[in-house]
Amino acid sequence: MSTLFLVRHAHAVWTLDENRPLSAQGSEDANRVAIILYEFPISAIYSSPARRACQTITPLAGQLGLSIHIEPDLQERRLGNGVFEDFFKAVEATWRNPSFAYPGGESSVMAQKRGIAVVQRLLEKHPAQHIVLSTHGNLMALVLQTFDPSIDFLFWKSLTMPDVYKLNINQSGKGLMQRLWQDIDE
Repeated sequence: MSTLFLVRHAHAVWTLDENRPLSAQGSEDANRVAIILYEFPISAIYSSPARRACQTITPLAGQLGLSIHIEPDLQERRLGNGVFEDFFKAVEATWRNPSFAYPGGESSVMAQKRGIAVVQRLLEKHPAQHIVLSTHGNLMALVLQTFDPSIDFLFWKSLTMPDVYKLNINQSGKGLMQRLWQDIDE
């Protein structure tokens, strides 16, 4: 059995710059992510190239003495060109119609295929091991949906920054999912 830990990046300073850093709260939460995951026998850590995703798992990598491997296919789903007036409605439209894509963007189907391809590639590279994937909310939800078809727009919308899900995948490719992250006020 292989175990994936899917980590949604922590809170970042909001700018249109895709390379934006974590906020002070995000940095604090990155340390909490490390505390949660430190107890597991993690053998590899992969991250989206986005700075906020890398920074979210940097404390864990440091504690474990592991390098962070950059995986371009863990980057967030490209919603489309430009800025959307109502971001949530724009995302919801792509969940309602998984084949729909805005100009210059990826449909849910396209992003999910990309996410699952990287998961399969890394599972083959690290059979029966524990690996961490630091990514983004939309891509993470689409990957998890492959293992749990009930995952939808509302699930994505309920994800926190950060969020951590443990996914045990057996030999036949079936997955058992468990949320590990808990907000302080939960």
